[in-house]
Amino acid sequence: MADTDNPFWQRKSLRELSRQEWESLCDGCTKCCHYRLEDVDTRAIYFTNVHCRLLDPETGRCTDYSHRSERVPDCVTITPEVLEDPYWLPRTCAYRLLAEGRPLPRWHPLVSGDPLSVETAGQRVCRRTICEDDAGELEQHLVDWID
Repeated sequence: MADTDNPFWQRKSLRELSRQEWESLCDGCTKCCHYRLEDVDTRAIYFTNVHCRLLDPETGRCTDYSHRSERVPDCVTITPEVLEDPYWLPRTCAYRLLAEGRPLPRWHPLVSGDPLSVETAGQRVCRRTICEDDAGELEQHLVDWID
């Protein structure tokens, strides 16, 4: 099979992707839009069900995507440099999977061809969350998203 027969995420490195290809890797699960806590000694990540105030839980989209890092200083823009150590991203994140040399899951829209496959697979979490403005202490909102 010719290399061009493989989908772009299998034949290109993350650094080679066009902006459109890069953005299409996001499956819309919204897990990265939720606060997490880290044990500084072990680097263990603890996810919460507390979402950023810019996340629209109905659409699963950022309400100010182009300015998110300015409005929310803790918002991390995913770049190839950030992906050199992606341990803090959800295990199902396409960016993390590809950075670690692993395949995309069957439910990823690029694989399934269905933009709703993330929700059908139970991977979209934004409707099971609380806004940071209403949450209080993050420690009270720890979750283990089923991967």
